[in-house]
Amino acid sequence: MRMKQEEQYKESIPALLFWYEYNARILPWREDLTPYHVWISEIMLQQTRVEAVRSYYYRFLTEFPTVASVAEAPEDRLVKLWEGLGYYSRVRNIAKAAKVLCERYDGNLPADYTLLRSLPGIGDYTAGAIASIAFGIPVPAVDGNVLRVFARVTGYRGDIRSDSFKKQVGEQLRKALSEYAKMPSDPGRFNQAVMDIGATVCIPNGKPHCEQCPLSHMCAAFSEGLTAEIPAKRAVKERQAEKRTVLLLCDGERVLLHRRPAKGLLAGMWEFPGISGHVTYAGAKQAAAAILAAAGGAEHITPADLHAKRLPDSRHIFSHVEWEMRGYRIDVPQENAAPQAGEYLWASPREIREEHGVASAFRAYREHLPKESNLLN
Repeated sequence: MRMKQEEQYKESIPALLFWYEYNARILPWREDLTPYHVWISEIMLQQTRVEAVRSYYYRFLTEFPTVASVAEAPEDRLVKLWEGLGYYSRVRNIAKAAKVLCERYDGNLPADYTLLRSLPGIGDYTAGAIASIAFGIPVPAVDGNVLRVFARVTGYRGDIRSDSFKKQVGEQLRKALSEYAKMPSDPGRFNQAVMDIGATVCIPNGKPHCEQCPLSHMCAAFSEGLTAEIPAKRAVKERQAEKRTVLLLCDGERVLLHRRPAKGLLAGMWEFPGISGHVTYAGAKQAAAAILAAAGGAEHITPADLHAKRLPDSRHIFSHVEWEMRGYRIDVPQENAAPQAGEYLWASPREIREEHGVASAFRAYREHLPKESNLLN
């Protein structure tokens, strides 16, 4: 006979807390529960693998040790430190939230779920994680891991991403945490325990390790042999493929950069300019001349003045689109003035490496930057 759902949620708390005591992953952000540090780690961990976050976490906090230092930082520097983590709107929202925190809360994160939820870039899950881990507030942090675990525990056969199921899990866990939590650290440790169970035991792909799970005795999917069917599989939307031509416009030791629009894919990031579709050598030189004219300061240059060299093809996969890139290095006469259009910039390889956040989608073409005579040797 199945355990009632309310009992499953309630009994999961001591079981997971006991398991976490001996099986918690050792992660740097768990060693220091300063609210600011918890916030930064949680934002970095959104849609990003744990191992990829470690070095970014240390580097970010070394350069920006306080909320105030983030609020005062130039956006380009923040984006540069974020380079490679992707989803750059996250770091821009960190900057916006830091300004709000300095204006309203003296540079501190508020110990209040609702106030945390109102900050830019902080949704239900992140507010729950910060509130519980940093402040001991008995609220859940419901993400895909949590939904998968409790879909299996309760035997839920529907779409775990539905608003109704998210609401059900959130309400049940909030009630259970409020009734059970005995120590100030319990809410945060419970939420982290579910994260770890979902990442290492009740895994999304492949067979879950039910023999290691502290919830298997109450898990409907385990007892009924349905762990392969729960959660229900979702139809995968086919990713759209886009052909692009990337132009590495080189003026001696400098390269022309273009800042992408403030909204949309890779919003506000620097890129190597280019055009849609794949073009020939002649088309690449024609496109390069047009880009130089649009940038300003090089209107006199014609396709005949340019030399084109084919670079290796590259591919970059985003969540909803895949870029199939054809690259050309275009050598430009070296008498160009500074661009008159603000979205363009001539930069040296050192400046690109240290100052300007060129989107990681173009990583393959950074290997073909011109050599700086004194700075890259």
